[in-house]
Amino acid sequence: MSTVIEQPVEARLVAAAPRMPSIPATLHYDRGDPFAVRMTFPAPATLEGVEVCWTFSRELLISGMREPDGHGDVRVRPYGYDRTVLEFHAPEGTAVIHVRSGELRRFLQATGELVPVGLEHLQLDLDHGLAELMRGTR
Repeated sequence: MSTVIEQPVEARLVAAAPRMPSIPATLHYDRGDPFAVRMTFPAPATLEGVEVCWTFSRELLISGMREPDGHGDVRVRPYGYDRTVLEFHAPEGTAVIHVRSGELRRFLQATGELVPVGLEHLQLDLDHGLAELMRGTR
């Protein structure tokens, strides 16, 4: 059984220009980091011309699809029935994208089958993490 889920999604950048073209993005979930989701945008889709990856909690994505959530760099909110808005705040500015909610639901369903919500802590190897942290302190 795979421990990683990757799903391409179509994102639409919301900007002043009318009808910006869709940009590809990839959602990524790894059982080794069970609380986090990553969303990656390829270099051609970014202002800097380099791949950009945002990491945020799976719970933020789940709750933000129902009602507005997030107070930091990443905010999520529903937009009608079939779209979800993700806002990414950085010192350089804010990117606002729309993603089809169905794509996000499929991704979240797959992550839930890999690691059920509420059982993420069972995936953590705390003994190994503590041993790594303590290594070299004697």
